[in-house]
Amino acid sequence: MVVAEVLTGIALVQKSVEFIKSNIQTANDIRDIAGSIDDLFAGEKQVQQARNKKAGGSGLGDQFGVDTVAKEIIDAKIAAEQMQEVATMVDMRFGHGTWAGIIAERAKRIQEAKEAAIAAKRQKAKEEREFMETVKSVTTVFAVILVMGGLFLIMMWQITKG
Repeated sequence: MVVAEVLTGIALVQKSVEFIKSNIQTANDIRDIAGSIDDLFAGEKQVQQARNKKAGGSGLGDQFGVDTVAKEIIDAKIAAEQMQEVATMVDMRFGHGTWAGIIAERAKRIQEAKEAAIAAKRQKAKEEREFMETVKSVTTVFAVILVMGGLFLIMMWQITKG
């Protein structure tokens, strides 16, 4: 189920929970509902991002309007409730601690991805520094050759002149 491209935020959370509820008892393996769990996490993240973006974002009317504030808080609470509901269903179907294992593994992979991105960024910065050092060295050598060549030409001109 790849609904993430079509639905966003709370709608994605609700659609994912609906799919999980209707398929959890027939699932032979957690992989049977893994796509919906991914969508659930994506939807919950979108709800949180929308809430955070509004907090730092647009006009005062939009940011502090009762309708906007209420919708953001209610969406976040609904997402949290539905995450807890799925956690309970997964633990009941696949054994106690399954959801905690999923959360722990997801957090581990997110952390590893962040660390890999940081390492790649550091490596790129190192390569850029090395490239700049090479450019400086080549430029320095080229400048020295030009100066030496110029001096040689001046000396030759002086010799042939005098």
